[in-house]
Amino acid sequence: MLTSDDLAFFSVLTGSKSLAEAARKLNVTPPAVTQRLRALEEKVGFRLIDRSGRQLLLTEEGSLVASHGITVREAIDGLTEALHDRKGVVHGHLRVAAPHGFGRLYVAPVVEAFARQHKGATATLELSDHPTAMVVESCDVVVHIGGAAHLDQVRTTLAPNPRVLCASPEYISSAPPVTSPADLVRHRCLAIRENEEDVTLWRFTGPEQENVTVRVDPVMSSNDGAVVREWALAHQGIMIRSAWHVAQDLADGRLLQIIPEWRLPSADIVAMLGSRHGRSARTAAFLTMLRQSLKPPPWESHRAISQKTEE
Repeated sequence: MLTSDDLAFFSVLTGSKSLAEAARKLNVTPPAVTQRLRALEEKVGFRLIDRSGRQLLLTEEGSLVASHGITVREAIDGLTEALHDRKGVVHGHLRVAAPHGFGRLYVAPVVEAFARQHKGATATLELSDHPTAMVVESCDVVVHIGGAAHLDQVRTTLAPNPRVLCASPEYISSAPPVTSPADLVRHRCLAIRENEEDVTLWRFTGPEQENVTVRVDPVMSSNDGAVVREWALAHQGIMIRSAWHVAQDLADGRLLQIIPEWRLPSADIVAMLGSRHGRSARTAAFLTMLRQSLKPPPWESHRAISQKTEE
């Protein structure tokens, strides 16, 4: 009969490129790994790994053992987690995904504080250009900015985040005036290609709640918001950017908000939770800390952003 230790050992093998790599992970010698693998194969009566080539290849029976091993391991982890949750103990490994810029500035410090406060837990922060492309079920929390994203996932709003139309004072002083969204077609526009949005169609809501869309022809675009911000600071044109990213620039006068009476769609900061992790004590504790760190949103302290964007 296979034991949980057998399945854990085989899981390490299946996640390794060679027996030598598995030995390093297990902190034993390669001969010890070979001997234990042979004993495991004798126990089940099948060859589990084809070792004839340079890489470890699972046999059909090996794949069966590996898949069942994952199921058993998840069941054990789930039971352990449930028992700790009954005690209100923050335990286990917290997995968080977030966008690069926002994650470095606002999520990483909370992950560090979480690990410092909860000694019985560990944490991983995965920063990505497209965190929602990651499998939500493999993470406890995926931080997302704007867009609907995965509507079938549990979502909770962490903080409001208006978008701002802005440019450098130097660009504004040298270009035709902008009094309404329609004027943008005569300007150099900078676009951020993210979240699979139609980034050349800019949408506005006016003072009388009228909706206006403008199709711009960007002179430059990038999938990196930090790059587009640098272009705007270099007087290259007008951009739409999240308040969290440009609030300090606006407060310091490096950027100026344009037609603030015309509001843009908000890009709220949200957290998406995997159904398996949404009720864990570690997820609840982390979300509480993250929400507290964003309340009130740090970017709202920079009053250079028009009050109309916060309505």
